[in-house]
Parts: sequence; structure tokens; C-alpha cells
Amino acid sequence: MNPMTPKLEAMLAAGKDSAMLRLTLGKNYLDDGDAAMAQTHLQHATQLDAAYSVAWKLLGKACLELGDAAAARTAWEQGLAAAQAKGDAQVVKEIGVFLRRLDKAAQA
Repeated sequence: MNPMTPKLEAMLAAGKDSAMLRLTLGKNYLDDGDAAMAQTHLQHATQLDAAYSVAWKLLGKACLELGDAAAARTAWEQGLAAAQAKGDAQVVKEIGVFLRRLDKAAQA
């Protein structure tokens, strides 16, 4: 487990909720292989800030790891729209790659 995760969870328990905190927790859990906890935190991040394209990107990854390709596609499509609206070219590129891989897997 990432040594920061308990500290971040303590911040959350103290009422310091934010999209960035949820994103960081989600990423930590995803990196640790706990896609279900990651999904929970990343969904909260997108609820707190629907324009947070990186949160959508990671939410899609968590959904895919949980075997839900449809939810991954939905998250990535939301993230793509958010990234395009903000002009975040890197996230647009990354999500485009994820969507193409998803399409390729669906055809196989």
C-alpha cells in the first residue's frame, strides 16, 4: 500500500473532501491493484468536478480492470469531452488510445 493512502484517508475522514483528494486516493488504490476502491474514489472525484478529465481517464481504467468495458467506455467518453473542452491535448491523446484499444478488443 502506498504510505500516503492512510494519511489521505484520514484527511477525507476529517471532512477535507475534494476532487483532487479523491483522484489521488483513486490513483493510489488503482496502483495497488484495488480497482473497486479506486472506482469508488474516482466516481466521487468526477461528481465533485465533472470537468476533471484525468479523473475520468483513471475511472475508465478502474472500470476496465473490474471487467466493465461499457462503464470504461462511458467514463472515457466523458473524459474525452472534458479534456477537449479544456484543451488538454495529452489526456485527449491518451483516452483516444484507450478507446481504440477497447474497440479493437470488441472486434476480436
